[in-house]
Amino acid sequence: MNLARLLPLPPGRVRTDLAALLVHECDALTLFRERPLAVVYPETTAEVAAAVRALAAHGIPVVPRGAGTGLSGGARPCATGVVLDLGKMDRILAIDAPSRTAHVQAGAVNARVSEAAAPFGLFFAPDPSSQMACTIGGNVACGSGGPHCLRYGTMTDHVRAVTLVDATGDVHEVSDESLLSLVVGSEGTLGIVTEARLRLEPVPPAVATLLLAFRTMRAACEAVAAILAEGFVPAALEILDRRAVAMVEDSVFSAGYPRDAAAVLLAEIDGTAAEVEEAVSWIGARWTARRARDAAERAALWRGRKGAFGAMGRVSEECYVVDCVVPRSRMAEALERIDAMAERNGLTLVNVFHAGDGNLHPLIAYRRADAARVQEAGREITGICVSLGGSLTGEHGIGVEKRDFMGMLFDAPSLAAMERVRKAFDPQGILNPGKVLPGPKVCAEAVRRDDAFRVVDGGGRGGR
Repeated sequence: MNLARLLPLPPGRVRTDLAALLVHECDALTLFRERPLAVVYPETTAEVAAAVRALAAHGIPVVPRGAGTGLSGGARPCATGVVLDLGKMDRILAIDAPSRTAHVQAGAVNARVSEAAAPFGLFFAPDPSSQMACTIGGNVACGSGGPHCLRYGTMTDHVRAVTLVDATGDVHEVSDESLLSLVVGSEGTLGIVTEARLRLEPVPPAVATLLLAFRTMRAACEAVAAILAEGFVPAALEILDRRAVAMVEDSVFSAGYPRDAAAVLLAEIDGTAAEVEEAVSWIGARWTARRARDAAERAALWRGRKGAFGAMGRVSEECYVVDCVVPRSRMAEALERIDAMAERNGLTLVNVFHAGDGNLHPLIAYRRADAARVQEAGREITGICVSLGGSLTGEHGIGVEKRDFMGMLFDAPSLAAMERVRKAFDPQGILNPGKVLPGPKVCAEAVRRDDAFRVVDGGGRGGR
């Protein structure tokens, strides 16, 4: 079967050459790699629908992908399937200031939404550290968050409607809250989001960014609890440990963080001027806090926090970012147990995390030869967090990384109910197979033995 002829797209937008396949063999979780049969580049919802319709007729799996910044293997290809790269669908279609919404295509870059909304005094709150590259479709798929979601909420709170292409290629406009709650965070297993209508927030009239240093990580975690217990809800409360600070300060993301601190807390307060000054005064009376003097210094402090993952590239050829959640009251205990595990196993691990909502992000530096050991460390970290009353993921999703950990949190009847929902949306099982729910660790053979796939652009996979 000639995929280029099967799919109703212009020439050059169905690629099977080796370069395209290699670029798409994994997302930012490089532990898991697999080459697809082909990569398809649609530019409109109609083209996505037509491609899915053609592939579904032959039972060929479809893996949707945005910028590839995902950290759970959610966009890892299937060897018998096709990657649907939505990167060309990058338009911001409209900003509706009166209704405070943005209408965007799935490939629109997260940061560009706030840039487009800024002239109207609005912004888009979910801000993953990868917001300069990650795309809205991927944010919807993973239920992404970010530092400022402490006050404003995650993607679940900011998606008002989506355009969804189902497993047969039919197009649906979904705005019902019950259905949206299923689609957001479903990681492309229930349908392919091609457009989204997003809730925007008014730019707050006042903002203050504070940097606090602590002698122990436990003291930093206790400060977070105290701020929230007092009734303040900062826009963000972010913590970096000593190793993370050193890593950032040695990189191009240097922000002037104190190297002698065991932990630094980045606190951002926004709201009315009175609200901001009240919180800043209360915090300043209890801890020594450095306040950013202007927008440039605020940006520098945030550059260090959001550049922490990238800074790891200076010290390691690979980096594995774990995403788990614990109750705020158990953060210090979780971090102590995680650090002890890393030391016991001789792993280089740093902690950079969303302290306000207990969303931990241990970063493990490793060499590819140590991949199995690092995967086991991820399992142990996840187990620690679940044992303390936490969850498997806060914003990165399950993907393939935590698919086989689902039993830590959900019993068999719960998993069976999830599988029934999935099959109701996708009876053939062609949408992002092998992700989220436990099951076969490889994609089922999706084509009959007598179907012959041929590389038509050269340099890629042979017949199957």
